[in-house]
Amino acid sequence: MPSSRCYVEISRSQIRANFRSVRAAAGPSTDVLAVVKADAYGHGAVEVSRVLCEEGARWLAVSSVDEGITLRRAGIPARILVMAGVMPWEYGALREFRLTPVAHSLDDLRRLDEDGPIDVHLKVDTGLNRLGTAAPAGEIASVIRNLRAVRIEGLMSHFASAADPASPQTADQIAAFNRMHQALAAQGIQPPVMHFSSTNAIVYPRRDAWLSLVRPGIAIYGYVPSARGQAPAPAISVKPILSWRTRIILVKDIPAGAKVGYGGTFVAPHPMRIAVLAAGYADGIPHRLSNKGKVIAGGQLAPILGTVSMDLTTIDISKSPHLRPGDEVTLLGSEGPVSLDAQQIARLAGTIAYNVLCGISARVKRFYVD
Repeated sequence: MPSSRCYVEISRSQIRANFRSVRAAAGPSTDVLAVVKADAYGHGAVEVSRVLCEEGARWLAVSSVDEGITLRRAGIPARILVMAGVMPWEYGALREFRLTPVAHSLDDLRRLDEDGPIDVHLKVDTGLNRLGTAAPAGEIASVIRNLRAVRIEGLMSHFASAADPASPQTADQIAAFNRMHQALAAQGIQPPVMHFSSTNAIVYPRRDAWLSLVRPGIAIYGYVPSARGQAPAPAISVKPILSWRTRIILVKDIPAGAKVGYGGTFVAPHPMRIAVLAAGYADGIPHRLSNKGKVIAGGQLAPILGTVSMDLTTIDISKSPHLRPGDEVTLLGSEGPVSLDAQQIARLAGTIAYNVLCGISARVKRFYVD
């Protein structure tokens, strides 16, 4: 048991199992590019990447050059794709640390070409209207033919509505991508690597968009986003790799009518036993769980009382009166048959599971177990 007031445990064996599930679903003709951006969605990018490389991952994806440098300095050998743009002053680092940039505009290609030889993945905007070039194929082809140092290794895009099987947008995006690919091929431009599908399009399979690579993100960490409307059965089976626990600082009994927390937003309807936890919103407990969230205490769901504070959270332990200072409470995970996962917490907080996981702060210690 870690001697820490607030910590997470991350299962290496479950990382492996989740990666294998995606790889098995993708099949032998499609490689798996595991997304480890945002410190592996709060799970620790270096250790997660080590485990994935041990499992045979040949590609990893990060958001920024800095994230890629962190992995290289830790000895991560896989190809690293930088997906969310590169600043001009970072071009030298791309080559020094063997990072592969994604270009989002024709100007990106021209600027990268001025800095020397490098493989680049070109992102085309097929309807998300975020990153990626919306230039016509003829213009793209003209720029590519004039490149001296850049090699277009990859062509990619990103779905907007893949979790909604009823939306026509996904089929429209696939058609737009195919038209671009065919138009470029007609002009002699055929990138050897193509990728489109992140977790939603893997889980609710759009196999016509799996291409050379699939890009699982949150699936690696054990979550399948909920589909909107009718959806096929998930194509993969994954489980959360992270549990999150904290400890009780103080236990006290309060009378009926006592107000709890800032602003007195909770008023005890009867005598209660409460516990103050060594974690608050600075650790990642969503402030919106004030007066409506739950934790697991003594194997029982225990309501959060009052306002979640920066460093402290108060809960009702009337159903577990034996608990004492120093005892552990589960914020995310299981105690016997009782469990809480990031999706359940997100629904109560009015957010998404990604936000809950990425919101677990750096001051919460990470421990890795086999």
